[in-house]
Order: sequence, then C-alpha cells, then structure tokens
Amino acid sequence: MQANHSIQKNTGELLLGFLVFTLIISVMNATMFNVVLPTIGNEFQLSPSQVGWIITGYMIVYAIGSITYGKLTDRYSLKNLLTFGLLVFAIGSLIGLVAVQYWMVIVGRIVQAAGASVIPATAMIVPVRYFSPERRGRAMGTVAIGFALGSALGPIIAGAVSSTWNWRVLFVISLLSLLTLPLYRKYLDDEKGVASKMDFIGGSLLAATVAILLLALTNGSIWFALAGIICFILFMLRIRSASVPFINPAIFRNKPFSFGLITAFVMTGISFAIPFITPQLLASANHLSPIFIGLVMLPSALAAALLGRRGGKLADEKGNPFLVYTAATLLIIGFICLSSVVGMSPVFLAIFLIFGILGQSFMQIAMSNTVSRTLSKEHIGVGMGLFTMITFISSAASTAAIGKVLDFGTATVRLNPIPQNSATFVYSNIFLILAILVVVMAAVYYVQFGRAARTAKD
Repeated sequence: MQANHSIQKNTGELLLGFLVFTLIISVMNATMFNVVLPTIGNEFQLSPSQVGWIITGYMIVYAIGSITYGKLTDRYSLKNLLTFGLLVFAIGSLIGLVAVQYWMVIVGRIVQAAGASVIPATAMIVPVRYFSPERRGRAMGTVAIGFALGSALGPIIAGAVSSTWNWRVLFVISLLSLLTLPLYRKYLDDEKGVASKMDFIGGSLLAATVAILLLALTNGSIWFALAGIICFILFMLRIRSASVPFINPAIFRNKPFSFGLITAFVMTGISFAIPFITPQLLASANHLSPIFIGLVMLPSALAAALLGRRGGKLADEKGNPFLVYTAATLLIIGFICLSSVVGMSPVFLAIFLIFGILGQSFMQIAMSNTVSRTLSKEHIGVGMGLFTMITFISSAASTAAIGKVLDFGTATVRLNPIPQNSATFVYSNIFLILAILVVVMAAVYYVQFGRAARTAKD
C-alpha cells in the first residue's frame, strides 16, 4: 500500500513538471499575438476590429473547449484527450505558419484553440486526481508557475521574434508542446468516468451561449447580449429535461460549489485586470515599445513563478481562507501603490507590480483549491472544466469592461490625489476602485468559506 502511494506521488510530481512546460507554451500562445496585432494588420491591410478577431476567435473557442474537455473526461481517458488536443494544437500551428491570407491565420488560431483548451482542463484535473487534498495546494501552486512564466515570456518573445524574423515564427513556438506528448502517454493512467451518451444539443447551446456573450463583450452589442441570454435560457431548460444532460444540474445544487464559481468569477476579473491595464498604461503614458513593456512586467512574473509553490504550501498548511486573505492583501497593496505611481518611472511600476501579480497568482491557487474541495469525485471533470471556463470568461469580461472605460479617454476626476498627470487619472481611478472591490470580495469569501473553516477548526 505504501509502495503504491509512493509511486502515485512520484507520478504526480512528474506530471506536474510536464504540465508546467506545456502551460508555459499554451499561455504564451494566448498572449504573444497581442503584441504583433498592429504588424499583422498592416500586412493584410486590416482595421483594428478586423485584426482583433485573431484574439476574439481564440478566446471564444478556448472558453468553450475548456468545459468540453472537462466533460469528455467522463467518457475518455485524460491520456487520449491530451494526445488529441496536442495534435490538434500542432495542426493549427502549422496552418498559421504557412498562412498567406488572413482567413488562414484565423483558421490556424481557431484550430490552435480547439486543441490548446485541453491544457488548462488538464491542469485543473491532474492536481485533483493525483494529489490528496492535503497536498493539493502545493500542486496548484506548481501549476500557477506555468501560468506566470507564460504570461511573462509571451510579450518579450513576441517582441523579439517579430523584430528579428517574422510574426509567423510565433506559430513554431507552439509546436514545442509536442515534446511532452510521449511523456504524457507514458505516465498518465487510463482512468476515465463511466461512459454515457453525449448531449450534443446541450453542448451546442452552451457553446453558443459562451460564444455569443463573448462577442457581446468584445463588440459592445446589446443584440448579441440578448441572443446570448436566450441561448443560456434554452441551455438551462435543456439540462433540466435531457435524460443525460451535458452538465448535470445537480452540480449547481451544490451550494458551496456554485458560490465558489461566483466568487472565483469576480476575484479573477479583478486580479486579471492588472496584466491588461499595465501594457496600456506603459504604452500610452510612458511610450514604451512592446519588448520594454515585457521587461517591466518580467520581475513580477518571475516573483509569481518563484513563490507560486510557496502559495500552495500556505493553502495546505494554513488553509485556503488564509491564502485568500494573503492574496487580497497583496492585491490591495499593489492596486493602491499602482494607483499612486501611474505616469512615473517604469521602475516604480515594476516594483509594485510584484505585489499585484503575486496576489493574482495566490488568488488563482486559492480559488481553484477552494472550488476543487467542494466537488465529489464523479463531478471533478465537469466541475473543474466549469471553473476553468468561468475564470476565462471572467478575464475576458474584465478586459472588455476596462477597455470600454479606457475608450472614454482622459478622466476629469481623480480619486487618488497623488498623480499629477491628467492623462493618467483614468488608470489611477481604475486601480483604486479595484482595490475597494478586493476588500468587498474578501469579506464575502469570509462569510461563505472563512467562517465555516474557522468553525470546523475550533
């Protein structure tokens, strides 16, 4: 028995190492193309809204894929799903590499997303499946390293590659994920859920809901929003009437899980605002090029990568609520300080970004660990798939909402008296409001989870 436990522990550690590398490639692939959008637009003579579909199309398919792969773990082994996903990811990369027309670039990105979305689903399931609840926080912390390093390296590599070679070379980097495929085939087991019929109608309605609502966010269209709401209502009716629904509505009767999803949605939207606002600020106020923006953001991402595992240990040793409050404190300090130094030397921004990005990383670990502990074994696949989809939609919603605020231009009112440059007031105000929202959500988390954990401990 002890030998089997030791083997499973070693296998879990090996799989985590592979996951970190694969996540770095996956996250880089999602962030690299932001930097080269102007270059692609000039080459194909596209408007900003047209070239933006390189990101929008990827986001839509990625969000849908994360929940779909989570659901498919009930029918297929994680080994086979990863094999399929990584091969599709590679095919999409090859299409983009040889693209000579814009539609080929879009097809390449969509196919990439259809494959790459298996990776975050796997990153949520492996720590749950291969690690006990007492060690799961460390595993989640290790996974966070991949997210942090991918976010840090993406803009830097994109800037260097596009200035040295051609933006199409970015598709070659994605092919590196194939190096991990033989290792996954060797170490992943063949465990899968009980095979059942697939509710394709329910899955299609969910996909339509996510796609149309993301389109509503990115385009600011009320008609898309109404269509998305209608699709959501039809989806809810479908899962209540189907004999084998795409998502069993019983999972939503799990109140801690449902509340955890709502809390994670808001917390993720708040914390993921940092990596979106910062490049906008550095480009408009400090006039930095993409590669220098990446360098300013690098120290904070490295700090998150180095300390991510420590955050997981805190969750294991002190409990998830402790890590949530630690993350909230770091975010509040980061937001208030960033609100105060907007428009000043990028060195100040680089220093205070460490607090914010580290808080973002800790919050991601804490919320994923919190949600995973509310799920039974039979609901792990679809439950963590839902969590992944929710967090991705949250980050998209956050960037869309903040983007709309920034579109209004210079703010006439400043909430923080320290900044003096009127062009930076809008950034300062956003950071300060986000700090207030963190305080509110930390209090809400305490009411639902922290108080219960403290009572159980006593």
